[in-house]
Amino acid sequence: MKVLAVIPTYNEKENIKKMIAMIKKTVKDIDILVVDDNSPDGTANAVKREAKKHKGIKLMQRPEKKGLGTAYVEGFKYAIEKKYDLIFEMDADFSHDPAYMPEFIKKMKKYDLVIGSRYINGVSVVNWPIRRLMLSKFASRYVRMITGMPFTDCTSGFKCFKRKVLEAVDLDRIDSDGYSFQVEMHYKAWKNGFEIGEHPIIFVDRHAGTSKMSREVILEAVIMPWKLRFRIRK
Repeated sequence: MKVLAVIPTYNEKENIKKMIAMIKKTVKDIDILVVDDNSPDGTANAVKREAKKHKGIKLMQRPEKKGLGTAYVEGFKYAIEKKYDLIFEMDADFSHDPAYMPEFIKKMKKYDLVIGSRYINGVSVVNWPIRRLMLSKFASRYVRMITGMPFTDCTSGFKCFKRKVLEAVDLDRIDSDGYSFQVEMHYKAWKNGFEIGEHPIIFVDRHAGTSKMSREVILEAVIMPWKLRFRIRK
C-alpha cells in the first residue's frame, strides 16, 4: 500500500524539519509531499535538506502564495498521478499530531475517508483562546445546519482519503481556496456516497510561526456552505 502525506507550507521552516522526522518515525514507508508557496523564511531549503536524510520526501515549489486549497489540489493531483492508495491531508505546525496516523490507516479498511474530529468526544482543543474555540464550534454547527452533513467536525483539516475519493471529486471544479476548502471536500465526498468515518483527535495550537487566518478566509467560510447547498459556482 502506497501512502502519501500532503503538507502545504508557507513560512514553516521552524516546524517542517521536526514534522517530517516525526511522520517518518511514526508511519513505515510513507512518502511526504511538501507544497511550498515560495516561503521567504527558507522552508523549501529546509525540506531539501530533510530529503537527503529521509527517503520519500518530495517538494513542490510554487512561485508565489496561492492559498491552502490550491496547494492541496495540486498535491492531490500528484497523488492520483503517482497512484498512491491513501493520501493524508495535514498541517505542518503540529496542530495535527502524526501519532494518530496509524489509527487512521487502520480505519481506512472500513472507510473511504476518515476525518480527524476535535468534537466527537466533547471538545478536544488545547491552547486556543475561548473566542476562537467558540468560533470553531459555531462554524461546524453552521455548516451542518446548512449542508446537512452529519459529521461532528466539518471544518477539520486532518484526514485521510482513499485515492478513489479524490478521483471522483473533480479537483478542477473546487471553488474554495481557504479553510472552507475542508468543507467543500467533505461535502463532495459525502454527496458522492463514499463511506466516511471520524476519529477523535486532540488539536493543539501551532508550535511555532503565525496563523494564516484572515477576514477573507472567514468570509469565504461563511459563504461556501450556501454555495454548496444551492450548487452556486464562481
